[in-house]
Amino acid sequence: MKEPLDFIYKEQKELSTFGGIAALLGWDQMTYMPPMGASDRSEQTALISRLSHEKVISDKLWKHIENLSKSKNFENLPPKDKAVVTRLKKDVEKARMIPSSFVERMVKTTTLAYPAWQEAREKSNFKIFIPYLEKIVELEKEYCGYINLPGPRYNTLVDDYEEGMTVDKLKKEFKYLKTQIIDILEKIKTSRLFKKQHEIDLKFPIEKQREICNIVIETMLLPKDKSRIDMSTHPFTTSMGYNDVRITTNYERKNPLFSFFSTAHEAGHALYELGVPRDEFKYTVISDSPSLGLHESQSRFWENMICRSKHFWNYFYPIFKRKSPDQLKDLDIDIWYRYVNSVKPSFIRVEADELTYCLHVILRFELENSLIDDKIKVSELPEIWNNKMDEILGIIPKNDKDGVLQDMHWSGGNFGYFPTYAIGSIYSSQLFKKLTDENPSILSNIEKGDFRNIIIWLRENVHKYGRMMTADEIIKNACGEGLNAKVFVNYLKNKYYNLYDI
Repeated sequence: MKEPLDFIYKEQKELSTFGGIAALLGWDQMTYMPPMGASDRSEQTALISRLSHEKVISDKLWKHIENLSKSKNFENLPPKDKAVVTRLKKDVEKARMIPSSFVERMVKTTTLAYPAWQEAREKSNFKIFIPYLEKIVELEKEYCGYINLPGPRYNTLVDDYEEGMTVDKLKKEFKYLKTQIIDILEKIKTSRLFKKQHEIDLKFPIEKQREICNIVIETMLLPKDKSRIDMSTHPFTTSMGYNDVRITTNYERKNPLFSFFSTAHEAGHALYELGVPRDEFKYTVISDSPSLGLHESQSRFWENMICRSKHFWNYFYPIFKRKSPDQLKDLDIDIWYRYVNSVKPSFIRVEADELTYCLHVILRFELENSLIDDKIKVSELPEIWNNKMDEILGIIPKNDKDGVLQDMHWSGGNFGYFPTYAIGSIYSSQLFKKLTDENPSILSNIEKGDFRNIIIWLRENVHKYGRMMTADEIIKNACGEGLNAKVFVNYLKNKYYNLYDI
């Protein structure tokens, strides 16, 4: 048994190293790479992806996995090895369905599609991006044919990001969520406070925004010697290794608070990356998050449950005010709290308020389903996008940049990814409810800027499991039930009915 075990652990370590190289190439492309470097970068990332895929699907690795999986051998394995073999077998089985040539084609296509999306977005011209997106959609459908999970094609795509999730289950949860959020929004729109609310003209220089973002990272206890923050068009988090996690934000948005909340969001991802199982599971398939929805729950937890709460601002607003006395001299804590939680339908998902955010996600879920099912064409997206925005939010984008081109995810072939933002929002509310039910003193800890017990609780109830369980199992274990949009809706009602005196 020693030879096959030694081999599968050696291969996983090399795959983990390949993953770190690919992450570094991707991070560089989105932060510092010169625009003309895209062509060479596509070759580099395609090579790494092909080599990784060929290693995963090699007959030698599969032979050792099958040998270890035989009941007489499997039963004699220690618990750690059983967990690794079980998870690895499932991953490799799926990967072996996909030709290496397809992986290389997909990576080359998406690497070239990203700068095309950037150009299209900058020029607010969707036509520039159409041929790239059409090719990506066809590749996504080809991929679905290789995996071919039961039900709609989209089941295959969403399963890559949220194992076990299906279109039917999402439609049920999202239908309830969409109806409830629109109902809450309509009630808010008729309220006295909504009609009285107005924009506050805030202008923070980039250096001031950077300083405040660094303070929030320190407050969240993200270790400086294991992380760094840079700037990109679209904020993201990526991990190059166990002690090297990178986050980005953007200081150039119209709303100067965008950088603050996106930094808190990405720092939540980073804390999770630094909390996955190491020690005996280092460099194995267990040492990762089981789903993007669970990963997103960690970022939404910190961004919304913590950093948009009154308890947080009771602590942080005096710090904020000291750093920007001229900007905030006439604003007391209550006005500020209402401002950072003000509801206003907007075009940009990443700038959306907490209430309407999931409506943006559901819109994309509906569009992706229609694209993959051949019900709509790529060229029709801008018009359909605008109609759906009008239907659910009552606003229509004036250009492609504020509409269909605002997110980078389709340029990366990330179909099936968007639902995880709403799943993560729901999970975050469930985790926060359980945390505060079990530990009422947590709220007073937040008011003191002491987040140690929160991180300890998340490490113990979410992070430490890695991929030993599915996201659904982890949430059930922590909260007593799986995905439940009703918990999130109750949270929204309690918070926003109080904010708007409904």
